[in-house]
Amino acid sequence: MSTSLRVGDVVEVRSADEILATLDENGELENLPFMPEMLRFCGQRMTVHKVAHKLCDTISRSGIRRMERAVHLTGARCDGAAHGGCQTACSLYWKEAWLKPASGPRPIEQQPTEEPPRSLPLLTIRTRREDGEDGEARYRCQATELLRAAPTCLPFGSLRQYADDVRSGNVGVAGSVRTFLVGLFNRFQDRAQRYLPRWLWIKGGLRWGFVKGGVTEGKTPTATLGLQPGEVVRIRSKAEIMATLNADLLNRGMGFEEEMARYCGRTAVVRARVERCIDEKTGRLLTMKNPCIILEDIVCAGVYNANCPREFVPFWREIWLERVPAAVGPVKEPVSG
Repeated sequence: MSTSLRVGDVVEVRSADEILATLDENGELENLPFMPEMLRFCGQRMTVHKVAHKLCDTISRSGIRRMERAVHLTGARCDGAAHGGCQTACSLYWKEAWLKPASGPRPIEQQPTEEPPRSLPLLTIRTRREDGEDGEARYRCQATELLRAAPTCLPFGSLRQYADDVRSGNVGVAGSVRTFLVGLFNRFQDRAQRYLPRWLWIKGGLRWGFVKGGVTEGKTPTATLGLQPGEVVRIRSKAEIMATLNADLLNRGMGFEEEMARYCGRTAVVRARVERCIDEKTGRLLTMKNPCIILEDIVCAGVYNANCPREFVPFWREIWLERVPAAVGPVKEPVSG
């Protein structure tokens, strides 16, 4: 692997001055930006949550790409404060050069470190791209720059990536084997649709997770529940959700993916209502016409996608959720698949 760090390792985030010394004139190290939202973690002792040796490309859909010398830290997600209030809550990437081994006793309580003022101008300026032709602000962040930060595609058949998943502690042997078999099945399904007659397709040629849109004409349905943070909801059944999707697995422009179907039937707590998010392709700050919901402890685990450690936070339409009476409480059923 490209880093010596492993899941569970305790590290200390270097000071802002030390990190600033590793950055180029664009505020980047190896094409990965260090963002103002990360300054609050400087000086803190944190735990490696995942080794970010690869990631899924959500910009051009090129597949899995290799990342060098980077990790995700437990609890370190972007709050969007320097990016127009983006609510995507991405798991931040930390280059190994921005971290150091923790030494001495672990502090009982840690307070966020105050940002040295001289580190702010460069980082703040580099959060913006050139404005669009209409004068609309365009942002840049780690998510928008991932194709540059991870320029090399990882072929499905590159077995080393699955071994690295295990060696890093990202997943166990069984999880790595399962993900490889899911990928193998999906590739068969893709080729079956190209080259085989329909009667030889397995489950209609669907990818593992077997999600198919049920809306063939007109707009997809919508619903307004007015959900608020702290409320308990149940994710509707896969059949109910599929009935709200079109052939492209979209509901009013919002996608529902096979990874999300693993959580169908599970109860969860509403974390936030999402009204703003950055478009990774253009850097535009999008305002949702129909606000979406994010749920506590619900992330894309990459089980059906090469064990990608990115743990993207899915957005949920309210029509995919139902309220659970307060007396029932947040009972979490096991995920499927």
